Amino acid sequence: MSAAGGIGAARRGVGIAGLTCLWFAVLASSAGAIYAKYRARELFVQLERLDAGRDELDAEWGQLQLEQSAWSTYAFVERVASERLHMIAPDPHAIEIVKP
Repeated sequence: MSAAGGIGAARRGVGIAGLTCLWFAVLASSAGAIYAKYRARELFVQLERLDAGRDELDAEWGQLQLEQSAWSTYAFVERVASERLHMIAPDPHAIEIVKP
């Protein structure tokens, strides 16, 4: 009977060791899940910040395009040439066309 009692005790030892290993595996898995959720939230916040920055840059790009189109109009160029550079259109009789 002592041999049978020894086998039962050995099985309980393996069962307790297995249960302990399983318990640590569950704890490690839980810690991994918690870290993954934390990291996902952190990355989502970063993504939202980058989206907001992109939206601001898109708005600024639109404003710059409007400004460029306003500066390239014929009336604006003519006004700047006459006011700032003191340029005037030549007399039509003074214009000579040169053919190549």
